[in-house]
Amino acid sequence: MFNSLSDRLTSTFKNLRGKGRLSEADIDATVREIRRALLDADVAVPVVREFTAAVRERALSAEVSGALNPAQQVVKIVNEQLQEILGGQTRPLQLAKTPPTVIMLAGLQGAGKTTLAGKLALALKEQGHTPLLVAADLQRPNAVTQLSVVAERAGVPVFAPHPGNQGAETDVVIGDPVGVAGDGVAEARAKQHDVVIVDTAGRLGVDQVLMQQAADIRDAITPDEVLFVIDAMIGQDAVATAQAFHEGVDFTGVVLSKLDGDARGGAALSVATVTGKPIMFASTGEKLTDFEVFHPDRMASRILDMGDVLTLIEQAERAFDTEQAEKMAAKVATGEDFTLSDFLVQMQQMKKMGSMKKMLGMLPGMAQMREQLEAFDEREVDRVQAIIQSMTPAERENPKIINGSRRARIARGSGQTTAAVNGLLDRFGQAQKMMRQMGSGGGMPGMPGGAPGMPGMPGMPGGGKKSRGKQAPKKKVKGKSGNPAKRAQQEREAMQRALGGGASKPAPQGSAFGVGGDQSSGEDADVQLPAGLDKLLGGR
Repeated sequence: MFNSLSDRLTSTFKNLRGKGRLSEADIDATVREIRRALLDADVAVPVVREFTAAVRERALSAEVSGALNPAQQVVKIVNEQLQEILGGQTRPLQLAKTPPTVIMLAGLQGAGKTTLAGKLALALKEQGHTPLLVAADLQRPNAVTQLSVVAERAGVPVFAPHPGNQGAETDVVIGDPVGVAGDGVAEARAKQHDVVIVDTAGRLGVDQVLMQQAADIRDAITPDEVLFVIDAMIGQDAVATAQAFHEGVDFTGVVLSKLDGDARGGAALSVATVTGKPIMFASTGEKLTDFEVFHPDRMASRILDMGDVLTLIEQAERAFDTEQAEKMAAKVATGEDFTLSDFLVQMQQMKKMGSMKKMLGMLPGMAQMREQLEAFDEREVDRVQAIIQSMTPAERENPKIINGSRRARIARGSGQTTAAVNGLLDRFGQAQKMMRQMGSGGGMPGMPGGAPGMPGMPGMPGGGKKSRGKQAPKKKVKGKSGNPAKRAQQEREAMQRALGGGASKPAPQGSAFGVGGDQSSGEDADVQLPAGLDKLLGGR
């Protein structure tokens, strides 16, 4: 969502590089560009004024003029100020001392409250809690049914005594949402659920009926947390809506939904400053697992293209099997070869982490490869997995036996081309060399500390490209003789080698065209020369 803002700020800081000292004119020009970038990103004008004033004041102070690298110091100042307008520090949920903890969701219709209720319930369930969802949105058509479906997908119970609106839009209040919310909390207390999440009704716009109903529910259930769910794509209207809910309901925290959209999203940066309430969570996709705690420092790093490695590590810790990781580390330490079976296991665990684009986007400096990231096809991971799963166990353990006929069979079985199979095997061979180098203590080229990596996959940025480093010297190829008789002899020997004649050495297993491979494998037939051709090749 913040790609445009990130690109503008990164471009602004490039103009400062290489300058040993920054003049007041340099700082004014930089602040002016930052102001334009924030306004273009739809950040609220009061927030922009406060932000740029703080940056300019600090940039003209001694902390920049006395710095060894003033350009980096300015970036540091902008990073810290971004953290401030995003809320400063991470704000966790405040759990009640005596269960259940009551969480109320409020916001406009279409902001994503119902889906977010399921995401929050799933996240709390994974932390060991026993949440209960309460369907107090009786106004929107089929809202109760939607919450029941979401609860089933999340694997949590739902309290829905009233079916709610089953058909047309209406302004008439249906049922008793205040009573349903109160009964839901009582149900949670009786069934010993330690968290209650109450989904309330919204409207297409802020009105008195909505605010009064939300205030009545709040008074009835006395929630420990009131989370205001706001669509990060609605622009400047987000600020006005947030102020209205703050005055009418007095929420305790903000949740940004649809953060994976392509809108400018700057208004979302303004909410914490305008309301004084922290942003606590962010919804980053449609899946129930696309949900994360909002860390202002990490979001600021993403906006400035510094990456978010900590979030990436946390996702990896949740997705990767510790026992499998220890086996892999022991395998590398003992010098065992990295096999296609190992690669398949690692790739399946990476898929649990979510979108490859999102993961790659969390790496520092990836804004420079944004076009390649956007062009990356997530289905390539499935295609590579299909290729590996079309191999026999022996082929996965020892790819050298994969000759031409085997490659053709694997391509047919996976629905891919032979070229795709060849490309995967070539990149896997390079990955094996890297893993061997790690096992010998050399570390992986280009990665600090020899950190393990994944073989390049089709379509992935940088995957399959040759290294630009020093190449091994090429072997000299013996040319053809100028003597006609000797040249004819060379041509006969070359034809014998191509057809598997006795004058040449036997081809190694896994030769490119399936000739001369392991005959005991049953994959290749013996090559038979046509009658009379052996005499022609046998010499004069």
